[in-house]
Amino acid sequence: MAVRTDEDHNAKMAKLKAAHDRIVEGKTLEKGLLIVHTGKGKGKTSAALGMVLRAIGHGMRVGVVQFVKGAWETGEKPVFDRFPDLVEFKPMGEGFTWDTQDRARDIEVAREGWEEVKRMIADPAYKMVLADELNIVLRYDYLPLDEVLEVLANKPADKHVIVTGRNAPQALIDIADLVTEMTLVKHPFREQGVKAQAGIEY
Repeated sequence: MAVRTDEDHNAKMAKLKAAHDRIVEGKTLEKGLLIVHTGKGKGKTSAALGMVLRAIGHGMRVGVVQFVKGAWETGEKPVFDRFPDLVEFKPMGEGFTWDTQDRARDIEVAREGWEEVKRMIADPAYKMVLADELNIVLRYDYLPLDEVLEVLANKPADKHVIVTGRNAPQALIDIADLVTEMTLVKHPFREQGVKAQAGIEY
């Protein structure tokens, strides 16, 4: 195997940079994105919250509605509560449906959360809205899918909206600008009996 010299490396990197610059040069559109994080792997909410953090670092106002995790004391809420001028953080869920055992109440709570998401999407003050675990709500038919799709498809052109949760409906994936599927490769909860831990899962 030939040993690559610094000169060879630099020449290769110069070619890569030129190719990359040509690609970037043609990307001039700026728009609000509909982003979906789905899949069985861990990290859907974590990645979305990273984008929330990034947005507030740019001075953008962000709205966060959590559909399931309102029953938990998550580590992110006290952090974002320190930025009241930039983040409205609303945990509105009451746990997973198998915990609540009350479908009518689950539907009522989902509707309350969705009304908040709609309010934030309609308000020009918010540059980004995160609907955390909305996909779970849709999976259990707590909200009409057609209504959700209509609101998301007609969001303001400059607004970013992030939807998280397993089992994103295909119709949502179809209208989204950016979709990431988290793939489960290995998880200590299933393989080692490790419980959900502060700072990792919540």
